[in-house]
Amino acid sequence: MAQRSVTRRRLLAFAAQVAKFGAVGLVGFVVDVAVFNLLRATVFEPHVVHAGPLYAKVISTALAIVTNWLGNRYWTFSDNRRSRTGREALEFFAVSIAGMAIGLLCLWFSHYVLGQTSVLADNISSNVVGLALGAVFRFVLYRYWVFAPNRTGRARVPASALLPGERGAGSLPSGT
Repeated sequence: MAQRSVTRRRLLAFAAQVAKFGAVGLVGFVVDVAVFNLLRATVFEPHVVHAGPLYAKVISTALAIVTNWLGNRYWTFSDNRRSRTGREALEFFAVSIAGMAIGLLCLWFSHYVLGQTSVLADNISSNVVGLALGAVFRFVLYRYWVFAPNRTGRARVPASALLPGERGAGSLPSGT
């Protein structure tokens, strides 16, 4: 019965983490979509700049990445953030850029290979298909690599944030 209780608590903790990741992602999504459409309709309009939609997407995603870094570090994965912020940031941004590449690839394929050049097509390919594929990719790597609870160099974690049997309450392991 005790094992069942621990399993249930872990499942609830995982669900809460997924919900926080989704909320942070929603804020990043709003930043991404708003900036993308603003830039695509103005300075990177495709008739003016041939690769305008790609440039707009790179800029909008970069701003969304910074927004997501702050939200994920200080809220979603706050219990697992590491004391070496620079290394954690480098890993986060590496994963985020790879996730951005997924969205860019979807946009490029739709816009330049399939010839779907409307604003709606660009938004569906980059902000629906690309975002969904990239979000799954990023969540898995953030959870199991960037903010992995078993990595060394974790910042101080209050004992209340740990599940029974987990070690490290209040400690700061050496390493990385």
